[in-house]
Amino acid sequence: MNISELLAYQSRKDPNHEALVSPYGRLSYGEWNDQVNRIANRLKELGFKEGNKFVIHMPNVTEFMTLYVAVLRLKGIVIPINAKLTQQEIQYILDHSEAQFFATHELLFDHSQKLTESNDLTFIKTGEAQGDWLSFNTLLQGDATPVHCDATEDEEASILYTSGTTGNPKGVLFTHRNILTVATMICIEMPMNKQSRVLHMMPLSHSAPLHLFMVAGLYVGATHVLAPTFTPDLLLDMVSKEKVTHFFGAPVAYLMTAKHPDIEQYDLSSMEYWVYGGAPLVSNEVNLVKERFKTDSLVCVYGLTEAGPNGTLLKSEEHGDKSGSIGQRAALNCEIRLVDENGQDVAQGEPGEIILRGEGTMKGYYKAPDKTAETLKDGWLYTGDIAIQDEDGYFWVIDRKKDVIISGGVNIFPTEVEKVIMQHEAVEDVAIVGIPHEEWGETAKAFVALNEALSDLEAEIKSFLQDKIASYKIPRVYEQVEALPRNATGKLLRNELRERQEASM
Repeated sequence: MNISELLAYQSRKDPNHEALVSPYGRLSYGEWNDQVNRIANRLKELGFKEGNKFVIHMPNVTEFMTLYVAVLRLKGIVIPINAKLTQQEIQYILDHSEAQFFATHELLFDHSQKLTESNDLTFIKTGEAQGDWLSFNTLLQGDATPVHCDATEDEEASILYTSGTTGNPKGVLFTHRNILTVATMICIEMPMNKQSRVLHMMPLSHSAPLHLFMVAGLYVGATHVLAPTFTPDLLLDMVSKEKVTHFFGAPVAYLMTAKHPDIEQYDLSSMEYWVYGGAPLVSNEVNLVKERFKTDSLVCVYGLTEAGPNGTLLKSEEHGDKSGSIGQRAALNCEIRLVDENGQDVAQGEPGEIILRGEGTMKGYYKAPDKTAETLKDGWLYTGDIAIQDEDGYFWVIDRKKDVIISGGVNIFPTEVEKVIMQHEAVEDVAIVGIPHEEWGETAKAFVALNEALSDLEAEIKSFLQDKIASYKIPRVYEQVEALPRNATGKLLRNELRERQEASM
């Protein structure tokens, strides 16, 4: 089985069943599969070959869903990227992946239209053709002859780019087996079937929305409800009108929506699983969400992109005094251990690094065998997250080796941001750390040492970063310092900055 054939199978089994719902229209499984065949045939005419790489730069729209499957149908490698990336960030991914095709959406065209000036790729956009950009709508007029995909489960399917602590994004390479393994986990742990209606509001360029919920929904022939962005109003409206049964969101999505003044006017009774991940919800936050959403169906998932993602679950009935933990067991198709620096299991109550094992784990980092070897050892994925296991067997994440800042469920990697800020001529030194944020869990704070005065540090740095990195990576809080704490070898002492921040709160 492969992901493309899942759609072909569902279209034969029940062609009239509703597959895709968006603000722009509705498609049945038969219509979706027809579009995939048309696009696949036209891509072949444009020279697409097996193993070619196709970057998709789109929000959650039907065109994304069609292109994703069409690329896999031709045994290509699909590379979905964050809709908020700047042209500079997109260019790095194009160079690193050696992609041959790139597609974007009209809503994002300003971020990528100049890519044609320095790249010899096939460029596609929604809406009208423009210059070197072909029209997706025109491609849809292609031949609808069925295209069969005979890819095996062990063939490569996709690359998801995730930033690393070195500052450059890493390409996480997946096979069909990896993705189908974690999709199966969701289908069983949070049962889905043909009657399920899955709301995709978090970016489908991220592993959890894409692999856990989109592919899982495709696996069982569920209906996919698509939203190009998130707002509390839109979440409440779509759940109510479309009778959604499954939703995955970052904790901030729940906390913002819980404060909506008219939440009680919406019928949310169809929802079977309110799933959150990327950061925990603590006890008072859980109580707020349960009360305002009128639900006992909250589920926490822990994992990371490199794991598929797969990891652990905190089921709805386990919330309470265990809110804030990531559960007491690994999810289906996964194993978990806590180990010390030598890879030996730690005692209960002692801190250790979380390591995971399962067939959902990535094949490796694309073009980075050394990084792969550092992360995958004897079949185990070393996460860099430090946790303890309490007397009841529940795991609690207490620190992150990699200094990742998780803001609203999205990872921000300090080194990446610091490198860009250091390009400002007035900046002598800079360090980014995560600080608590009431709604987002964490937000990024920049400690900046200057070599010349700035009239408004915050405004100047934000303006400087505006077109260089995605908006969610730009620090929200700033503090000017004389110098940053470093040891004798020049290594930054982030812990001292964290302690200083805590002391000032």
